[in-house]
Amino acid sequence: MSATVSIEEAQAHLAELIEKLRPGEEVVITHNQQPVARLISQRETARRPRQPGSAKGKLIILAEDDEHLDDFREYMP
Repeated sequence: MSATVSIEEAQAHLAELIEKLRPGEEVVITHNQQPVARLISQRETARRPRQPGSAKGKLIILAEDDEHLDDFREYMP
């Protein structure tokens, strides 16, 4: 679904236009009856919120290795 508004109307009612947009909808903004921009709503993400500890057990350290810290000794207190 697409709506068309003039640039003057978009300037006057931008907050309302954004609030009314539903996922997948767009508003075409025109100037002198020519399309100049599109206002497109963001699609809702299906991403679940992160859970603390969800990566527990996914990283396995095979051996302690402090040698890589030698290059940073001068920066350590």
